[in-house]
Amino acid sequence: MYSGWLIYEKKDAVNNQSFIEWFIEEAHLQNMALTLILREEIMIGIKQNSPVIFINRKEAGLPDAAIVRTMDPFLSSHLEACGVSVFNSSHVSRICNNKALTHQYISELSIPMVDMVFSNREQIQEKQPFDYPFIIKEMSGKGGTGVYYIENRKDLQACMVKISHPEIIIQRCNVQLGKDVRVFVVGKEIVGAVLRGNKHDFRANFKLGGNASLYHLNDRERDMVKQIMNIFDFGLAGIDFLIGYNGELIFNEIEDVVGSRTLSAVSNINILNKYMHYITANLKSRDFKN
Repeated sequence: MYSGWLIYEKKDAVNNQSFIEWFIEEAHLQNMALTLILREEIMIGIKQNSPVIFINRKEAGLPDAAIVRTMDPFLSSHLEACGVSVFNSSHVSRICNNKALTHQYISELSIPMVDMVFSNREQIQEKQPFDYPFIIKEMSGKGGTGVYYIENRKDLQACMVKISHPEIIIQRCNVQLGKDVRVFVVGKEIVGAVLRGNKHDFRANFKLGGNASLYHLNDRERDMVKQIMNIFDFGLAGIDFLIGYNGELIFNEIEDVVGSRTLSAVSNINILNKYMHYITANLKSRDFKN
């Protein structure tokens, strides 16, 4: 039986208890003993010129795999240096948890996206690159947090007080506000897609009071998703698209630590069964090569 760590920050573990239990159950069905490890319990470092990991200050025996459910690319990189198979990889974590880096990568594919400027708090207060209204995003925001709709100077000043990250993205907002499409992928498989909408907020996030319905990608949209999948080595990820005025999909961002609340609400797809099958298949392939 394979061994695995499911790594969460404490506050997120409390809020995702049922999801964690589902993870552990599906792992067991795929012949893996999956253990919840809190990020706060982990210390990493170097001992006798080799990377080591401590849990509750004791040097830990290493698992076969680590499923990292927190945005911590350095931790993922350290686990990989220790010989642990990490999902998602440190490369995916580093790129996809930085919205600017994500857009740099995707821009090479000529996939539609809104115009944007990468800036910082000081620059944007002096001069705005676009006419009002526009969107301001923190580089590492998640789940609709750190995203602001700016209609005027007053909104901008209020936003600057709230923003904690020095680096930001300013985006045009010439799209259908309060709507987006999230595509769930496991490895190289498109598992499903949901259309999210919110009549009361410019953000479509389900947990912000939005609604969701199953969305069927057409051939052109599937091709766009496959292009993105081909330049990343995803385990489980969510690829988000804004919706243009004519209904066209416009790339927005990639969720590395994606949940499946919306997909579970609108379908019977067992995405964690697929994810754990993908992980154990990768471990078997690694063992065969070794």
